[in-house]
Formats: sequence, structure tokens, C-alpha cells
Amino acid sequence: MKLAIRTLISDEGHREQIQEKLKFCKELERPFASADAVLQTLSQHYKIGIIANQSPGTENRLDSYGLRKYVDVLACSAEEGVSKPDPELYAVALKQAGCKPEEAVMIGDRIDNDIIPAKKLGMHTIRILQGLD
Repeated sequence: MKLAIRTLISDEGHREQIQEKLKFCKELERPFASADAVLQTLSQHYKIGIIANQSPGTENRLDSYGLRKYVDVLACSAEEGVSKPDPELYAVALKQAGCKPEEAVMIGDRIDNDIIPAKKLGMHTIRILQGLD
């Protein structure tokens, strides 16, 4: 990435600004400190799945944080070619999980991208509120 920025952006000041923004974005990407413990506990009783509008490499990022081992289903927009709130992405996840919508729970923070589409398919939903303090 640094090579691409160095090659494409000639102004040193702009390069530094871009590098700082990318560093900030990387910091935001890290999972919550309790994620490992929560996923470990939940995975003992439930199949865990992720339905996300993500860039390529989601599986590798989960691996890098040691969380992939808890995730049974991974339906990401970059790999599937369809994005939330399109019900097709949810259908992909349900098929991978081998369950019916009424047997699944969607946990998400966005009404438009997470809760409404899941409810329309017949999934149970839990809305969480999260953000930066």
C-alpha cells in the first residue's frame, strides 16, 4: 500500500495525510477486547456467522485476530458480489449455515442494513448500539 501511495501521490504532505487516515482506519478495524471471549462462549452453543459489506480479505483479517476459528459462516459483499441490504447476501449466509430464517438471529447496529432486511426474511433480530466514546 505504501508503494502505491508513494507512486500515485507526488506531494509529500498529501502522502503523509493519507498514511495517517489509513492508520486511523486500521485502528477502527480492530475487534473489541472482549470479542475472543464472547465468541468462544457463543460458539460452544451456536453457529456463528458474519454477514458484512466488507472489502476482500475479511477471512484473513479474522485469522490475524485469532477469531476465524469461531466463525462458521462468512458471507461478505466483496466475495459474494452483492451487498447488504440485498436479501441475497442473507440467503447466502442462511444456505451456508444450513438453517431457515426463523432459526437465525441477526445481530447488527444498523436498522437499514441489518435489522429491516433480516426481519423481512423472517429472521430474529437484535439491534446493538455501538460507537466511539
